Amino acid sequence: MFKSNIPDGALDKKWEDYKGHVKLVNPANKRSIEIIIIGTGLAGASAAASLGEAGYKVKAFCFQDSPRRAHSIAAQGGINAAKNYQNDGDSTFRLFYDTIKGGDYRSREANVHRLAEVSASIIDQCVAQGVPFAREYGGLLSNRSFGGVQVQRTFYAAGQTGQQLLIGAYQALERQVSLGNVEMYTRHEMLDIVVIDGKTRGIIARNLITGELERHFGHAVLLCSGGYGNVFYLSTNAMGSNVTAAWKAHKQGAYFGNPCFTQIHPTCIPVTGDHQSKLTLMSESLRNDGRIWVPKQQNDPRKPNEIPAEERDYYLERRYPAFGNLVPRDVASRAAKERCDAGYGVGSS
Repeated sequence: MFKSNIPDGALDKKWEDYKGHVKLVNPANKRSIEIIIIGTGLAGASAAASLGEAGYKVKAFCFQDSPRRAHSIAAQGGINAAKNYQNDGDSTFRLFYDTIKGGDYRSREANVHRLAEVSASIIDQCVAQGVPFAREYGGLLSNRSFGGVQVQRTFYAAGQTGQQLLIGAYQALERQVSLGNVEMYTRHEMLDIVVIDGKTRGIIARNLITGELERHFGHAVLLCSGGYGNVFYLSTNAMGSNVTAAWKAHKQGAYFGNPCFTQIHPTCIPVTGDHQSKLTLMSESLRNDGRIWVPKQQNDPRKPNEIPAEERDYYLERRYPAFGNLVPRDVASRAAKERCDAGYGVGSS
């Protein structure tokens, strides 16, 4: 039977109780434990840096020429944390619930609750690493609103959040590389996982420069290589991995679970030709904390700046008064399409 290895107990106490009772590794023994990490994006670089700092021997692999080229830089929107800076009622539970809902209720509740618990600490760690989050005039970290929730909890770095987070994780990783705690293998691709008596014992990798096959031992293997964006064809998915690692793990008997990582943006401009490798993302242009409107008059030929406020239909605010322009992307995009199809677009074209 499939085992998720989620601790027993009440949802909000599972991981706290687990951390209090899990067996610890003696610091003197950590140097004898080798850990292999596949992928050096935000997940892989953070894991390698943290485990190296903790004293373990780490080998990190990526098929790019540098961890800086990981596709994590594409995650530009922001990162959520239940710090409740605005005192607008945010909490760990609200972040947990909103994330579960955003994952279409397919996520593992215990894992999402753990994510909500550590969210505030993640922001503190990023700030300590030098990530230049946007700040208010007085110096406090700024938050902005994102759709589907009624609180402000998104920390951001202008339009470069993913890039700045990756730089912070990369610096922490390189520090451990320079200290000798992490051994970096760039231009390497994992071909298979070595499993002996049901336990992972290492990997087979190819040196993409020489073509040589290499064996690497590890007491544990972490697959941090992202998801297979190509399976969604022209999707706006930010997942840029070739998913070799996850596929090889599946061939060894690993199950697919917790599919909430799959993110499809419905707010896209249609394909214009074969030259497009993915859809063009409209993202926040259809909703956010601005005011979205169409003319109240059907087939109105006037330019937007010629239409007075009293003749504008703020349709999201009218239809969804509790959320207004902060409705989820799919709701906003369907509502916008309905208005345009009904002839309420702006301008003669």
